[in-house]
Amino acid sequence: MLRRLAGCVREFKRPTILTFLFIVLEAVIECFIPFITANLLNALKEGAALSEVFRFGGLLVGMAILSLSCGGIAGYTSAKASAGFARNLRHDVFSRVQTFSFDNIDKFNSASLVTRMTTDTANVQMSFMMLIRIAIRAPLMLIFSIVMAFVMARELALTFVVIIPILGGGFFLVARAAMPAFRRVFRKYDRLNESIEENVRGMRVVKGFAREEHEKEKFGRAAGDIKRDFTHAERIVAINSPLMQSCIYFNLVFVLLFGSYIVIRSGGARIDVGQMSAMITYGFQVMMQLMMLTMIFVTLTISAESARRIDEVLREVPTLRDPENPVREVANGSVDFDGVSFKYSAAAHKDALSEVDLHIGSGMTVGILGGTGSGKSTLVQLIPRLYDVTEGAVRVGGRDVRDYDTETLRDSVAMVLQKNLLFSGTIKENLLWGNPDATDEEIAEACRLAQADEFIRSFPDGYETKIEQGGTNVSGGQKQRLCIARALLKRPKILILDDSTSAVDTHTDALIRQGFRDYIPDTTKLIIAQRVASVMDADLICVMENGRIAAAGTHEELLSGCDIYREIYEQQTASAAPDGKEAI
Repeated sequence: MLRRLAGCVREFKRPTILTFLFIVLEAVIECFIPFITANLLNALKEGAALSEVFRFGGLLVGMAILSLSCGGIAGYTSAKASAGFARNLRHDVFSRVQTFSFDNIDKFNSASLVTRMTTDTANVQMSFMMLIRIAIRAPLMLIFSIVMAFVMARELALTFVVIIPILGGGFFLVARAAMPAFRRVFRKYDRLNESIEENVRGMRVVKGFAREEHEKEKFGRAAGDIKRDFTHAERIVAINSPLMQSCIYFNLVFVLLFGSYIVIRSGGARIDVGQMSAMITYGFQVMMQLMMLTMIFVTLTISAESARRIDEVLREVPTLRDPENPVREVANGSVDFDGVSFKYSAAAHKDALSEVDLHIGSGMTVGILGGTGSGKSTLVQLIPRLYDVTEGAVRVGGRDVRDYDTETLRDSVAMVLQKNLLFSGTIKENLLWGNPDATDEEIAEACRLAQADEFIRSFPDGYETKIEQGGTNVSGGQKQRLCIARALLKRPKILILDDSTSAVDTHTDALIRQGFRDYIPDTTKLIIAQRVASVMDADLICVMENGRIAAAGTHEELLSGCDIYREIYEQQTASAAPDGKEAI
């Protein structure tokens, strides 16, 4: 895990190393300042000349400026290194997610992935900055201060033999007691973010059912749960402050009493005033560095959980991989299912698809009907290799989809999904997802065929109209037509419509299908629909039931030979309209 995370430093190795060097230099200088100050005080006591005072004073000022400069430079380089590390880390996590198949994505919910790329990354970034700055400075300052204390006054330095174990042991016990609460907090962030995301996405449903108070209570419980854990942990960590203050005062009293006793008894021969002053300073330095080490330990322990969660994404191996020498051209839009069976996971007890045999010629229009859970969407998701089959093979253009370069295969397939999604931006920017190089004329033509041009031009800004996140400022039917136009701009070899005209009326649906025939006659079109009217003129209609193809044929063939199809048709049509004709 550490090796993978360290790999995100990359081009920021130089500021990382410079931070280390300047921190070491700063620590050395700060530890020598009390030593020079002690010599100055002793010199003053012995009646030093003004020139000698200026010499000591100039040296102290120079060392202070140099220490300040080193600290400032280290602060700049550490900020640059940690911010760059966090940027690379987010990039790597996001890039890894883009390689995931649906099978991989199913392991992580969207709220969890957002938390890992925001809160968890921020925690790891903070720990990285502490590691290259404070975690280096604190041990160095601790060691140098203790060494210099023993050099200055061995007898008084013995106080650290008592204080350090007490302070270090106390800090360790406090940190260990607080860690379980901190770990619980970060695991609960996922649930909190999930609650927020769910509420925002379903705001219209919440208001439609007047469930605002229920959602407030649910969010309040999640937020309150985190608050309780944080409060418990912070109460424990708060013990650090009185513990440190007690040790500081003990050290101060010990140095003043015992040091004064030695100074008076020895007449300044063993320990002088300068040494006492230096010992007080070194005492403060030692205990402050112990405090910093404890806070580093707390922060690292907190971020360890965040690092583990990030690493979980980074080490997730995509279940779909390209072959060693992938095919980079799709010959045509033919689709063949040869004995295909599929289950979503190896632990699943039931196949989502069983023994599917289906052969679709290039350019054909195929309708797919079936009840909820019959496997319609699962079937078409195997074509662009969003999942891999469990048994059998899916062939596109005569080649197994597993032989293709994944990007090449998916670039030849356009899907308009059941849940239509538009991104934040203008209508034009959303349409250009289908073809980034499309001209304004091509965009308008695709929208006319998708029956979207008229309502787009009714907006004051036309094609420059801003789409809110998720397309919440357009209706369901408008969203569907925009997504269809986006797919048409791609001019794919295979077009898949997964119940994507359910929100438009039958007349508009018929016009859209006519546009398909005129605009992309050579494209293979697979239309999943709930309405018979949407597929009755298809070259082939497949009726699915329990993950199998129950029947396949034309409209007339299925009416005469398939009870399921005939029942659906009769439910959706009037058996006898007033004018004696069938009505749809």
